[in-house]
Amino acid sequence: MGHGAEGMKYRFQWNFPILFSQHEPNKLYAFSNNVHVTTNEGQSWETISPDLTRNDPTKLVSSGGPITQDNTSVEYYCTIFAAAESPLNAGELWIGSDDGLIHLSKDGGKNWSNITPKGLPEWAQINSIEPSRYDAATCYVAATRYKLGDFTPYLYRTTDYGKSWKKITNGIPSEHFSRVVREDDQVQGMLYAGTETGLYISTDDGKSWKSFQMNLPIVPVTDLAVKDNNLIIATQGRSLWIHDDLGLVREAFSSSLSRKQDENKLFKPKTSYRMAGNGRAGSLTAGANHPAGVQVYFYIPTLKEKDSVSLSFYDSKNELIKSYANYDKKNKLKVKEGANSFNWNTVYDGAEKLPGMILWWANMSGPKAVPGSYKVELSVNGKKESQPITIISAPNTEASDADMLAQFNYVNEVNATVDKAHKSIKNIRAFNKKLSAFEALYGDREEQGVKDMIAMSKEMKKKFSEVEKALYQTKNRSGQDPLNFPIRLTNKLAHLNSLAQIGDFAPTSQSIEVKDELTAEIEKQLAIFDQVLQSDIKKFNEQFNALNLEYLVIEKEKK
Repeated sequence: MGHGAEGMKYRFQWNFPILFSQHEPNKLYAFSNNVHVTTNEGQSWETISPDLTRNDPTKLVSSGGPITQDNTSVEYYCTIFAAAESPLNAGELWIGSDDGLIHLSKDGGKNWSNITPKGLPEWAQINSIEPSRYDAATCYVAATRYKLGDFTPYLYRTTDYGKSWKKITNGIPSEHFSRVVREDDQVQGMLYAGTETGLYISTDDGKSWKSFQMNLPIVPVTDLAVKDNNLIIATQGRSLWIHDDLGLVREAFSSSLSRKQDENKLFKPKTSYRMAGNGRAGSLTAGANHPAGVQVYFYIPTLKEKDSVSLSFYDSKNELIKSYANYDKKNKLKVKEGANSFNWNTVYDGAEKLPGMILWWANMSGPKAVPGSYKVELSVNGKKESQPITIISAPNTEASDADMLAQFNYVNEVNATVDKAHKSIKNIRAFNKKLSAFEALYGDREEQGVKDMIAMSKEMKKKFSEVEKALYQTKNRSGQDPLNFPIRLTNKLAHLNSLAQIGDFAPTSQSIEVKDELTAEIEKQLAIFDQVLQSDIKKFNEQFNALNLEYLVIEKEKK
């Protein structure tokens, strides 16, 4: 501290590179103006290179002005600024300095070669260096000279260990100076570049570039990383961003080479986690989470008003889980001409909730799909195309796949009973409405047979209402009413669904016991309902027909 760089044997700057070997996990490299390596967690270090910078004495003097110095011990020049080990060859080290030199060692630091591009202007800062994972002789470099008033992008590629270099900036504007270049980890020749104003992509090994900005703000992109099918983007001033499905980009690129532009295209969804929650968006200060479920992308080059488009999801047995369509009002699929996306939440259909029902802490949604194999099918005017879907457990879950399957079956069993009960309530209400209409129509008739039917109607309505009241609290009129009127059987059972779907865990023994008890009580009430249907309703209809009563009657106008 307090000394100029001229007094330092090793010069480390704020952002000195430090990295583990990809081939020897216990080997750690650190970079000053030299290369240092440790294999014992930093207990001791070995210097394996000479000074790999220009080591210009005029750039190593005390920092600061005439009033006060600014020698913080890290704001030094002539340092190594970018470094990487070849993914293919252990000990093959590519090194770039902040004063414009590039060196290569193929033998773990025993010998070094200066391979600086001849066309690279002097004093350029080597900002990133990317040895290829496909060819050991290939490497990509991003350099900058904006501190010298030069805003030209400098991207270079070598395919012969630095014996020759080619500048690869075609398509990047002349004043969008370059900061980083990275190679795709699955498609050879696909590159990503970050500049002072944003993001670019190349699909021809840097021969040409196109903007890859999309919804990324106009912002300096300082670093990039390709990991787990994602492109992670570091910016200067706008936090971290992520392109979360590079598989789509790769497939779109390969499809453009082999597919007609006027054909529909369903892209293969990326492997998705089984997780709860939804993506958060809309905040001006907080990022958006990736939406839960499976993100499906498809392309429709032309779309007419009468065209029918649907997405259908199937399980591993090819049984339909759910379908969405642009002509389906309930499960609406929004479609436009061109690129489309749809998020399938992986939730199965649950129990029916009747209009006006007020329930306390009850969940009637279906379970989430368990980890496994599924299928999505795109249909456009009957022409179908499908892609496989893989759902896996979230990495932070403590539940096993067997736990999730037990939860899945439990929720389905609960919903099946609740759904059956609610459909019976719907039928009860429909029957009661018809019976009330019958009473209003024939209530003033004096024939004994009709009077018997009126009495029969009232008795059936009473039985139906008793069943409905046992299944559902009919006194509820507002969300606060469950505080005054006890919840009934279907509410209790649907509440178990709410509890069961907290987390990914299998239902407890007590949950199963309570479910079985409530199910038995509901089945008892449904048996009463079925008995009325099979006996009383049948008898009522026979009597109605025997009396030759007319269901639709035009009342005579009273004079």
